[in-house]
Amino acid sequence: MEMLLLVVVVIIALIVIWYICTLNKLNRTLVKIEEADSGIDVALTKRYDVLVKMMDTVKAYAKHEKETLFEVINLRKGMTLDEKNAANAKMSANLEKINLVVENYPELKSSDNYKMLQQSVIEVEEHLQAARRMYNSNVSIFNQMIVSFPTSIIANSKKMVKKTFFEAEETKKKDVKIQL
Repeated sequence: MEMLLLVVVVIIALIVIWYICTLNKLNRTLVKIEEADSGIDVALTKRYDVLVKMMDTVKAYAKHEKETLFEVINLRKGMTLDEKNAANAKMSANLEKINLVVENYPELKSSDNYKMLQQSVIEVEEHLQAARRMYNSNVSIFNQMIVSFPTSIIANSKKMVKKTFFEAEETKKKDVKIQL
């Protein structure tokens, strides 16, 4: 009789331990889903902040270069031939002093800013995609757990239901138009 009681106690203890471990695993997976969901929000915020700042920078730099180029052109337009020759002689004298070669027009740097913008777009999109994949991976694990026997017993007792996967809205499936 003692042996039977001991076996029953051991079986009940194993069931309780299994129940607690399984419930903890389900709860940890739910926390991972919440964390991944938050990761998507972080990535979306980063995407917005980086792209807005980069576009503003590129626009401002391109505007500056355009204005500078037009100033140089306009300055040269208003000069007489004698003034151009005098300016040229003065520039030649200064160039000899510092021993540098200078071009007639300023070097344009906005192409570097455009390249940086392109790289930033790639980086934030990759970060966002990674966050979405992490979320969907955790949802997949959770959904598999709650439909698999015997874990489904605990999930049903706690009224756990399948989580939905991240799916982009129709408008988000279209390419983003960046207007500079």
